[in-house]
Amino acid sequence: MDPSVPERSCQFGPLLVSYDERVLSPRPWTLQQSEWAAELCASAEPGAILELCAGAGHIGLAAAVLADRDLVQVEADPVAAGYAEANAAQAGWSQRVEVRNARLETAVRPDERFAVILADPPYLRSADIDRWPEDPPSAIDGGTDGLDVVRACLEVAARHLTDTGRLLLQIAGPPQDRQITRLLEGTPTWALHRRDIRVIDAERAILLLARTPA
Repeated sequence: MDPSVPERSCQFGPLLVSYDERVLSPRPWTLQQSEWAAELCASAEPGAILELCAGAGHIGLAAAVLADRDLVQVEADPVAAGYAEANAAQAGWSQRVEVRNARLETAVRPDERFAVILADPPYLRSADIDRWPEDPPSAIDGGTDGLDVVRACLEVAARHLTDTGRLLLQIAGPPQDRQITRLLEGTPTWALHRRDIRVIDAERAILLLARTPA
């Protein structure tokens, strides 16, 4: 960590999370994604949880602690990845967490499979990120249609979910849910199906995807 940048901390479910202004600050509502993941783990195959676009690591780490599971976290930004490692250590979970500071496209080995995958990708349209001036642009900018990194997460999940696996994806509310549903229908090779959604408000939701339709 850079001693010249003031560090912050907050409580996030069972965790005390550290971060600074270079990292997307934890949103309290995102604990619902952690809790939902822990629910899914109760009936899922054994093995580690995979978290994509992990940021400071709090969402996946809370899920792992609640579910008593190992965790693999992927984060391209080195500052955020450093906080993910530090937060795992602070929680006493460092021996059960592997943080991979790498791009989504190369971070997961071809033979790896996961029963539960979490993702909190940048999902705002580039034209909308000025509404959130305190957030690092790289953590919220999802490109022209907001789906650039969402597509990358779906591609990774399509390759690395087990046959009965589940993906929990943060999205920009019901309008983006409709976009993603059309995207999945137009990409049958992914073999992913929309199963459920938990809407937080008009601009925030958590989408459940799986290999098989409901």
